[in-house]
Amino acid sequence: MIEVKQLTFTYPGNKEPALKGLDFSIPQGEIFGFLGPSGAGKSTTQKILIGILKQYEGQVSVMGKQLRDVKSEYYETIGVAFEFPNFYSRFTALENLSLFRSLYSGETEEPEHLLKMVELEKYANTKVSDFSKGMKMRLNLCRALLNKPDILFLDEPTSGLDPVNEKKVKDIILGMKAAGKTILITTHNMKAADEICDRVAFIVDGGISLIDSPRELKVRHGKRMLRVEYREDLQVKHADFNLEGIGANELFLKLLQDQSIETMHTQEASLEDIFIEVTGRSLG
Repeated sequence: MIEVKQLTFTYPGNKEPALKGLDFSIPQGEIFGFLGPSGAGKSTTQKILIGILKQYEGQVSVMGKQLRDVKSEYYETIGVAFEFPNFYSRFTALENLSLFRSLYSGETEEPEHLLKMVELEKYANTKVSDFSKGMKMRLNLCRALLNKPDILFLDEPTSGLDPVNEKKVKDIILGMKAAGKTILITTHNMKAADEICDRVAFIVDGGISLIDSPRELKVRHGKRMLRVEYREDLQVKHADFNLEGIGANELFLKLLQDQSIETMHTQEASLEDIFIEVTGRSLG
């Protein structure tokens, strides 16, 4: 669905390019995450892919067409949710969605259905000026889904959400994937990316350090160890075992037989740990 080769972009007036020869591709039905700190190039890449920034170098193909050649009908096929939602604050949620819906010529979703999906239906007739940031973020997702897009571009989709609504948004995104949609997420929320992305790209200073699945990254960079926590004499203790040959490890088997086991965890690295290790940079 998306093929990018040697993508380079320099903002007018700047000597240093914001993007330095990016190469990546995203097949249909994949959730792809661009992970990196602020200023790394995530949003610049997204703006090029949605057609806002034009003067780039390299090749960018979306749905088989060079992005330079696409016309206004391109926007009938993509959905975009920026990190900072922008609505008409004096309009209600329903009025906003109805207005944006009227801009599309193709088939669209019913605004009421979308509001119900993110549990905002009881606020349909509330002015957006009275919405919290989390409510605006959920309404933002509704707007991105209005035109039943084939590709979704989501910038920090879980920003400002409480845990309950964060899970709801993640479930919606996974539901879009199950329906065959292609989704590109830009974020510095490593936990969210780990839970929903099929593959992630680490981007720092306009360059991609690596691309792989979160699972493969954690297995490759984690320790081949298992930590067992157990309770003994009213105290919680732990023991670590190498995963190699653990099925024949007498100490491990004896611990399982003799003690009250509370937890067992392999010691894989987190995506944030891996990001710092690979790039030498933090997400701050």
